[in-house]
Amino acid sequence: MRQRIEHDLLGDLAISADVWYGVQTQRAVNNFAITGIPISHFPELVKALAMVKWAAAKANGDLCLLDKDKVDAIVAACRDICEGHLHDQFVVDVIQGGAGTSTNMNANEVIANLALAKLGFQKGDYRHLHPNDHVNRSQSTNDAYPTAACLAIQFAVDPLIETISSLITAFYKKGTEFKQIVKMGRTQLQDAVPMTLGQEFEAFGVTLGEDISRLREVTALLCEVNLGGTAIGTGINTHPDYANLAVGHLASISGKEMKLAANLVEASSDMGAFVAFSGILKRFAIKLSKIANDLRLLSSGPRTGIGEIKLPPMQPGSSIMPGKVNPVIPEAVNQTAYQVIAGDLAVTLAAESGQLQLNAMEPVIIFNILNSIKMLKETCLMFETRCIQGIQADEERCAYLLNQSIGTITALVPHIGYANASRIAQTALHTGETVRSLVVNEGILSAEELDKLLSPQSMLTPQFLS
Repeated sequence: MRQRIEHDLLGDLAISADVWYGVQTQRAVNNFAITGIPISHFPELVKALAMVKWAAAKANGDLCLLDKDKVDAIVAACRDICEGHLHDQFVVDVIQGGAGTSTNMNANEVIANLALAKLGFQKGDYRHLHPNDHVNRSQSTNDAYPTAACLAIQFAVDPLIETISSLITAFYKKGTEFKQIVKMGRTQLQDAVPMTLGQEFEAFGVTLGEDISRLREVTALLCEVNLGGTAIGTGINTHPDYANLAVGHLASISGKEMKLAANLVEASSDMGAFVAFSGILKRFAIKLSKIANDLRLLSSGPRTGIGEIKLPPMQPGSSIMPGKVNPVIPEAVNQTAYQVIAGDLAVTLAAESGQLQLNAMEPVIIFNILNSIKMLKETCLMFETRCIQGIQADEERCAYLLNQSIGTITALVPHIGYANASRIAQTALHTGETVRSLVVNEGILSAEELDKLLSPQSMLTPQFLS
């Protein structure tokens, strides 16, 4: 294997001549073999890192801190990376010590070597364009890395919201399809009062829709960044005009409404926006898991459970029990939710662990948020296409359970009194007779009156009582 020798403060190190990264990236690869997941696993982060470097180069060029040929070469390299080139060269493990320095240097070195190639020089010939002196000019990991993270999350959340919206539409379509199917609603797993299957599915869509609004609200917090604060927010080694120029360029390059934080010292140490965003992901995951639980219950059986709906069969369910088909898609949804909830706890603990002017635990915060977004996006797509779209209602089963339930007695309380209704309910429970037959046989109400009071129109919506 052809090699080249690069040098840093720890000395010389041989690396492959073919790679586009450099010595500091190689040391990080050697040090951090933790998850096996490189930062290239999240293309949004790679793209965001390149955009930050692009914006910084433009600002440095505006201030005559970088020669035009260097600015043009860096910008061209960053543009290539934003278009998807050399993502496989972002090889550092997502979990790393150093508050993200290894990720920042991975970006600096790849961009420097690609820019060198555009200028006609060999990889590693940093006399002409250096990862630190030029690509990282006016920056620190402590402002470039969290700024890239804020941008990456915004890029990642857009397709998540699209996928959630599509899932919500699928629930609404089922709500319309099932709007005439009357069934028994349940509280605490006990018969409650009637509703339609359509109302149940529409409610699933409504509750998920609330979180789209919350995601958009909390994403706005990630538009405020500390780029230009460098090491601790004081802006050491920058021109007085650099921060505003850099953030302005970043907004233009990314198409996002990026703005400079009001206090860069505070913004460099505070992880509040990440905590808030992670919390909304957890909230959504919890709701999604609750819906998956409901579908598992409603489809349970198929002959000895509730069985009001039929989930599409996706695969044989047992290696020993012939004919068994399990609710594997809702089960996978549950497990995704558990992982997102665990990720939120990791974000919480890492945010709390910040010390003085920096939080060194940013890598685990960024990894868990981006991983949760990725998992939720893929899970919502799976849930919609492999479960929700194919759900069928067992209308006969819904009607049977409704007629056998004592829950319909609630609709008669305003007309026969609570005490009388309780007595009827207890009798029905112990004898197995239906509420309808007991009320008619005792002459409390006529069959015609019962038909009116127990009709879907009367039981499913508020009514004027006389």
